[in-house]
Amino acid sequence: MNLTVLAASGRTGLALTREALRRGHSVTAIARDPGRIAVPDAPLLQKVARDVEDPASLDLAGSVVLSGLGTDRPGVLLAGAKAVVAAGPQRIIWLGAYGTGESASVAGEAAGVLTKLLGDRLGDKVEADATILAAGGTVFHAGLLTDGPESPARRTVPLADGPPLDFDAVISRATVAAAMLDEAETPRFAGKIALPLAD
Repeated sequence: MNLTVLAASGRTGLALTREALRRGHSVTAIARDPGRIAVPDAPLLQKVARDVEDPASLDLAGSVVLSGLGTDRPGVLLAGAKAVVAAGPQRIIWLGAYGTGESASVAGEAAGVLTKLLGDRLGDKVEADATILAAGGTVFHAGLLTDGPESPARRTVPLADGPPLDFDAVISRATVAAAMLDEAETPRFAGKIALPLAD
């Protein structure tokens, strides 16, 4: 399968790239500075410099896109989501945050704390998710991310089956990457929000 990983130099993007290669997929890893993609060169890996906010720089036709985009500036995620949709990929699998947008009511009281933490970036996340969902993509709403190995007890559930958001419970980027790759290989949540769980 031809996969494109966005923000491949970030910690989540690196986890996505490594997992995709481990599974034998052809990967185009995109970053503003491809020299920062800390994955050894491999026959199935192409590292390229692209600006995710510029649709003209993206060539996504026929590719399944996996996004590890995150930002500390409002507006970047929505611009990226619009650019990705406009570039016409085969499918989009996008990483969002549990407790934002549609998942806020399922996440419970802790979602209010998350809303305060995100501040002016919240609207950007919610609109970016909505853009991907409207295009038939899958949005994974993950809890607090950490480094570490993939959970052997991992599973992916629909939004309606989500537990309350617990700031003491974390999920590894490797676990989230594995869940997103599962969705790329065997779509179950097209046009929906899915929750990766570590147990």
